[in-house]
Amino acid sequence: MDHSEMDHSEMDHSEMDHSAMGHDVAGMSGDLPATAAPREPIPPVTAADRAAAFPDVAGHTVHDTTPFWFAQLNRLETWGADEGNALGWEGSGWIGNDLERLWIRSEGEWTDGTTESADVELLYGRAVATWWDAVAGIRHDFGEYPSQTFAAVGVMGLAPYMFEISATAYLGESGQTGVNLEAEYDTRFTNRLVLQSLIEAEAWGKDDPRRGIGSGLGKLEAGLRLRYEFTRQFAPYIGVVHERAYGGTADLHREHGEPVNDTRVVAGLRLWF
Repeated sequence: MDHSEMDHSEMDHSEMDHSAMGHDVAGMSGDLPATAAPREPIPPVTAADRAAAFPDVAGHTVHDTTPFWFAQLNRLETWGADEGNALGWEGSGWIGNDLERLWIRSEGEWTDGTTESADVELLYGRAVATWWDAVAGIRHDFGEYPSQTFAAVGVMGLAPYMFEISATAYLGESGQTGVNLEAEYDTRFTNRLVLQSLIEAEAWGKDDPRRGIGSGLGKLEAGLRLRYEFTRQFAPYIGVVHERAYGGTADLHREHGEPVNDTRVVAGLRLWF
């Protein structure tokens, strides 16, 4: 059939006998293959399967009782002071297991051969939640002012958004009470370059002129320290720190001719052991 010579305009499509055109509709569709039989369902887990997936681990439990230890010198830094070169430190360490640990913490300042102020805490810590320990023990203050010993109780751990938090309350001689709050946050610019932001506040319940302490908020310290981690265990840093005394503590500083505000540029090391 030469379709080019056909006058399609005159064709009556309604009268066309498609069955005569030789189209085999059944042949066009073909016979669909039979649906394959469904596979057998997944067999139930047996005791043998469980034993293979969770073999005996020689009596190990969720919490390991093997003792470990850790020590960190979070800040070891120096700066130029009016009295001469100054050195400051803050560090902590522990020995114990997943649930129970014996902590030691220390912080202080040393200037021109004299310990201006320092404290050492010996604490028992117990895990009370994921990332959180409750601690209790003693704190001993010493330095330029008369020494004093306190009972201590508090919490420490990692808050949401990776804030390291420490909150400790103290009860000392003659009914003196105090509280220390500290928050620390690390901002990572690269895998090695880290900015540490830190804020610390200290408040006391009673005046203690012998030790340069006034009631209420006594001291607020804020610092930024930029460190470079050659390794996680060794990281030099530079930073700026601002410290301010408030209330009765500020009045006692003025009486002794000491500054109420102090801003300093520091350089130091952060070390793990």
